[in-house]
Amino acid sequence: MDLAELRDLDFNNLGGASTGTKVFLLVFVAAVILVGGYFLMIKEKRETLESRERVETQLKQEFRQKQQKAANLADYEQQLDEMRDLLQVMLRQLPSRTEMPDLLVDISQTALGAGIDNELFEPRAEIMRDFYAEQPINVRMIGSYHEFGNFVSSVASLSRVVILTMRDISLQPVQGRPSKLRMEGTITTYRYLDEDESDDILMAGGGQ
Repeated sequence: MDLAELRDLDFNNLGGASTGTKVFLLVFVAAVILVGGYFLMIKEKRETLESRERVETQLKQEFRQKQQKAANLADYEQQLDEMRDLLQVMLRQLPSRTEMPDLLVDISQTALGAGIDNELFEPRAEIMRDFYAEQPINVRMIGSYHEFGNFVSSVASLSRVVILTMRDISLQPVQGRPSKLRMEGTITTYRYLDEDESDDILMAGGGQ
């Protein structure tokens, strides 16, 4: 077979071509079929296989992670119980419902003892949460930075654990009274819920 023969090949009369040309054509056609088959069928299946292998690897990894968590489930449950017990102990250090009125008086008196003028000290309705209650208090107080610092420090030293948070607080200088500031806004303290209150909230579907 030579190139001249291929150029002059009559495809309508392939039977008259030489044996070498026929062999070449058969090899060429077979190669075209193999390459075409690869791109049309094998390549797609191989990509699908690789994708499934990646999914398999990911699932195996997730399985190992879940298996490890399942193996440590007892330890996790024990830690959770310990955390719940610790939370209950901490909550019990907060004031109770019966102690709350006296606590509000103590906070107000503590402010006066620190040298602060209480222009407004108005407890609002409690807000019930899942396992505690918030007691917002509208306040308007006049004092110096030092007196406000003494107030916070004295509240922290009360016999009961008292947590105070401040919301929407503004500080403005008091006209005609150098070094004095007017603090106005809402402070919130907290108490733990009695068992009957907790049961009521659970039956109602949770706190607000």
